Amino acid sequence: MQHNKDGILAQNTRAQERKLRLRWLLGVTSIPLFGIVTAFGIAPQTSMQDVAISTVIEEIALPQVAANTPQTNTTEAFWQTDKVRKDDTLSSLLTRLNIRNDEAIEFLRHAPEASALASQLRPGRSIQAQTTENGELLALQYQTDLNSVLSIQRTASGYQAQDSQMAVEKRSMLKSATINSSLFAATDEANIPDSVAIQLADIFSSDIDFHMDLRKGDRFTVIYEASYNNGELVKTGQVQAAEFVNNGKTYRAVLFRDAAGNTSYYTPEGKSLHKSFLRSPLEFSRITSGFTLARFHPILQTWRAHKGVDYAAPTGTRIKATADGIVAFVGIGNGYGNVIMLEHQDGISTVYGHMSAFASGLRKGMKVTQGEVIGFVGMTGLATGPHLHYEVRVHGEYRDPVKVALPAALPIPAASRAEFDASSTALTAQLDLLRDSNLASLD
Repeated sequence: MQHNKDGILAQNTRAQERKLRLRWLLGVTSIPLFGIVTAFGIAPQTSMQDVAISTVIEEIALPQVAANTPQTNTTEAFWQTDKVRKDDTLSSLLTRLNIRNDEAIEFLRHAPEASALASQLRPGRSIQAQTTENGELLALQYQTDLNSVLSIQRTASGYQAQDSQMAVEKRSMLKSATINSSLFAATDEANIPDSVAIQLADIFSSDIDFHMDLRKGDRFTVIYEASYNNGELVKTGQVQAAEFVNNGKTYRAVLFRDAAGNTSYYTPEGKSLHKSFLRSPLEFSRITSGFTLARFHPILQTWRAHKGVDYAAPTGTRIKATADGIVAFVGIGNGYGNVIMLEHQDGISTVYGHMSAFASGLRKGMKVTQGEVIGFVGMTGLATGPHLHYEVRVHGEYRDPVKVALPAALPIPAASRAEFDASSTALTAQLDLLRDSNLASLD
């Protein structure tokens, strides 16, 4: 019996020794594995150092709130500025401005003196509202038009509204840009309003054909008026002066207002930039077919003369009279489709074909002025797509509208010469300053 006990004890001892050796072996072989796990948990090339870790326990006593301690003020007021969006209604606008009290909502919806807010919501118009944290309206200001503002104020007797003239600050803006692709792309990049781009095209339209003549690298400098309210642009005014360098040639224009208040653009020397005829009846487009005595007609499939130019443009684009004149014909004319013929001075006539529609009320014998809208681009008659066919005839002879010489208007009158020279000198000095500073920055 004793022998059996000793054998069992010996077996147990050997088993425990084997377990200890196995545990030691596992511990040794696990060290690289722990290193691998650690390596994946830190960024490469991180210095491996032993970091002492300790636990700190600290008791923080919370402050006791006394029963008579005043609560947080919830009547603090905030101003919020926004703009009317295209899909806005009065309800959506009030929600976005955090106006939630019933008294204010009822006043804004039904009070006659506040009706302009609901009836004159125009996308882009500015609106400011002062409200408390819980949505009570304290004050509101809405730009009803370019010069007026509707002001609403909360008083002891309720809400009151009044119209007033907007306090605007007029500034002269001096900016320049370089043409890389188009005029509008250049003005957008320089943060120049589109209305200024359109004015530039109109001012220089007698010297530069903005459909064909623009070149990459052309540059321009412009001085224009802008009106601001509380630092926000509310209206862009007239271009005061401009310089346009097109294909290496420099053109300049300055605005002059005579004693009667009439305005026109001249060169700095006093030569009028206004021509009796516009170069193009469309503000912006591209010529798809020029003046030629031999063109293959896409519909008739035969060679024939093309005695005008075709301007591609979307259906509905406005067509302007290129000069003062009288309507000689308005109606349907063979391959022209809907067509208008205008007669001008010096035996000149112009033709506008393929229109989608005529201007309302236009009729034979009516007088039209330069720049007046007489119709809209279409594809009536023999046309494969929407465009304007435009012709110029001198004493019945067809002339290339792009190349025909156009008569100029009269220069500065002698009586206004001194006043014009003083104004022109000041404006051109600003153009020179801006141009020189831009050239210096390029250097």
